[in-house]
Amino acid sequence: MRFTTCLISSVLALAFTANAAPRAEHVFIVSIDGAKPAVVAEAETPTLKKIAAEGAVTWQASTIFPSFTLPSHTSMLTGVGPDKHQVLWNAFTPIRGPVKVPTVFSLLKASDPKAVTAMFVGKIKFRHLWLKDSVDLFDFGGPQTTAPVAGSPEIEKDKKPSQMVAKQAAPWIKEHKPRLCFIHFPDPDTAGHKDGWGSPQQKEALKVTDQALWQVWQAIKDAGIADSSVVLISADHGGHDKTHGLNIPDDMLIPWVAWGKGVKKNFTITDPVTTYDTAATALWLLDVPLPAEFDGKPVTSAFE
Repeated sequence: MRFTTCLISSVLALAFTANAAPRAEHVFIVSIDGAKPAVVAEAETPTLKKIAAEGAVTWQASTIFPSFTLPSHTSMLTGVGPDKHQVLWNAFTPIRGPVKVPTVFSLLKASDPKAVTAMFVGKIKFRHLWLKDSVDLFDFGGPQTTAPVAGSPEIEKDKKPSQMVAKQAAPWIKEHKPRLCFIHFPDPDTAGHKDGWGSPQQKEALKVTDQALWQVWQAIKDAGIADSSVVLISADHGGHDKTHGLNIPDDMLIPWVAWGKGVKKNFTITDPVTTYDTAATALWLLDVPLPAEFDGKPVTSAFE
């Protein structure tokens, strides 16, 4: 009798788990390209600092090596390291095709085909992360089609400013209320390569990007979904001089911020956090099972 009771309890527990509501209805992943924590601390970034103060934060998270934009963002959005995703190049190279492992978008779509998803990006190289039927909108200065795009030095240099990215994202968020949305702001990286990490010009780029972040944050509130959303803000790498990519703290340390439903307030995350934990956390919040091969783990300590 006792065994039968335990068995029934286990079955009911599994059924409850399978039908449990997600921890968040909407997840927004925001990447501030090249946002080295030490420079952010010195820059005029009131929105980011307010979001961090209202939520959970570590300024000591780590990116992957090599600490370049495309490999790092691939880890951020696939939950695995470069040894598994094999995106080791850093320029838009159409012949290489899309990433060969699932992304957070394709995993969410497999779990919930009706889930609304989008990517708003400032660099063309993100097309490598656009898997078939994984996002409802891929926006690079405007909605893009799946028609082939030729790679060239000119298109690689074409960066859509943070303000343009926010201008595209904000109204779309208000109208469509996506389950999962990725927003990429390129300006700090652009300024870092041109004028140096920590330069006045890069701090100005962080200030402008912070204003863009405010537009996205406000759009989430205006959409009426702030109470059911979590915003995850991070970066792909830091930098030194006018470059990045080395296995040194200047290049490898990144911010990691969580804000929104269920997030502990004014909380400092002390557990180690790596960029592929962003993918794991997003899927955990959306109640999507994590693949066994994931390197990332949900940053559960940031949540109640």
